[in-house]
Amino acid sequence: MSFETEVAGVQNKVMNYVHDIRTGNIPAGKTMKQAMDRFVNDLKKANKPDSEYYMDWVEVFKFDRWAKMFKHSKGVLAGTPFILHESLLWESANIFGFKRRRDGGRRYREAYIFKSRKNSKTALEALMASYVAFLSDQQEEVYVTGWSKSQSDICYNEMMGQIEGVEMLRGKYKEAYKFLTVHNNKSIVKALSREAKKSFDGFNPSFAIVDEYNTAHETNEIVDLMKSGMMARKEPLTVYISTAGFHLNYPGYEFYQYCKDILNPEKDVENDTVFIALYELDEGDDIKDESNWIKANPIVATYEAGLESLRAELKLALDQPSKMRNFLTKNMNMWVDAPDEAFLDLKKWNRQSVENDFIEDFLKGANLYYGIDLSSTTDLTSLGWVAVKNGKFLVGQKSYMPSEKYTERMSRDKIRFDIFRDNEELELTEGAVVDYAYLKHDLIQMARKYGVKEVGFDVWNATYMATELQREGFTMVEIGQGITKLSEPTKKFKEALYAGDLYHAEDGLLKWAIGNAVSITDPNDNMKISKKHSKDRIDPVAAILNAFARAMYDDQIHDLNAMIMSDSWTF
Repeated sequence: MSFETEVAGVQNKVMNYVHDIRTGNIPAGKTMKQAMDRFVNDLKKANKPDSEYYMDWVEVFKFDRWAKMFKHSKGVLAGTPFILHESLLWESANIFGFKRRRDGGRRYREAYIFKSRKNSKTALEALMASYVAFLSDQQEEVYVTGWSKSQSDICYNEMMGQIEGVEMLRGKYKEAYKFLTVHNNKSIVKALSREAKKSFDGFNPSFAIVDEYNTAHETNEIVDLMKSGMMARKEPLTVYISTAGFHLNYPGYEFYQYCKDILNPEKDVENDTVFIALYELDEGDDIKDESNWIKANPIVATYEAGLESLRAELKLALDQPSKMRNFLTKNMNMWVDAPDEAFLDLKKWNRQSVENDFIEDFLKGANLYYGIDLSSTTDLTSLGWVAVKNGKFLVGQKSYMPSEKYTERMSRDKIRFDIFRDNEELELTEGAVVDYAYLKHDLIQMARKYGVKEVGFDVWNATYMATELQREGFTMVEIGQGITKLSEPTKKFKEALYAGDLYHAEDGLLKWAIGNAVSITDPNDNMKISKKHSKDRIDPVAAILNAFARAMYDDQIHDLNAMIMSDSWTF
């Protein structure tokens, strides 16, 4: 068989897969069909001599041949040659095949692959890492990164297992302590995690694999470090391969939503430097219908042993409801709201975000309640507000942090307080402790502009502030912080949000705090959010709940217009 024929065979395999997805021969979700349409449109553009990109099918063939050198290390295929499944070949065709016409460098700077577990995710990561390191004519720095050392080691160990089984690669590299060096081009592959921050100093990555981005990475700390180090590289590439997760406040979920917008032709979002493959079910698909499984499991659902495994996992989930969450995320690749103890479903929270025009209109004629949570003088202090109008609620916040604490938290925890500050959701005060005068000033200004009914406060650490505000003419109401006192406002706040009766401003700091908030219950089903159990600060939420505890009794809690128009209204 000639070289040209072999290359054409790889191309045909990719195009047949694309055709089968687009025509429905292989069931696929809406997002994957959109990804295939994008691929076909890009190929049409690439055929034009004046296009920005072109498709290098020889490069795709090279990656396919590289993969065939290795053998599967696990599962029913252990010990057999690694033949790239058509879905993996399509992914690699995008990542390595599309090139810039001006200099031959790779088109894509980032790749986001979203699929259920056991669909050769780790194996593909390992193949890509070794391919870039061994076959490049440049000195590559390849980093396999996980949030924890154990996570980053998984992919690295998979790569070493593949390499050590190939006779022709022996003597071509040296390896020790999760650090591989290729002799001929001096390229390296290294496993890194957040736990080894010092290892990031002076590095110049060209290719980074971010493992389990959606499920494990609490911040973009590792991603930002990788991308900042790639600035001088000709063809930098960051690959994220992950399943769905529980944490909708993690950066992976935000990036997932961004990628969906790129694929969606109805959204005005374009980015030609990000490759996207989203293997997922459509909304409303029945998870018990086996024909839907391939949408999230492009490999596992194509052979009997894989199907048997999914059937067994589904039976366990149906028999033991506590296992259903893991089945949905890991096996069906479906995002599930945060863990069981989370205060709110972030999907429902995001759905109720409103624009500034809506906010200004709502505030006209609304009754305003405020809440303060002074918490600790050395971290976050918050002013919350709740507007009530015609049976609906609108909430927002402003928080304050001492500048010295801000610098420490930004450096240590990598929380983007700088973005919160720039968006005027957070204000910095001079020194090491919060100056409560900032909060007092903002409360007075808001009250003058929008009015004020009452101010709810937690008496802990706030007695002096409450006295000062009372002298200013505010009606101050102490809000008991025990679970029996906070249960009703906490539950009603959640009910109003889920019913679509509570709105909020688009506020990154507040969203972060909502994502942190964990609720606790007592034997009598009383409920409150707990600062002790939450993973980080929740002061903005606490301040809003202190305001809501009074706002829920407002005269406008009932929508008079709706009552008059209802069938039951009588004079």
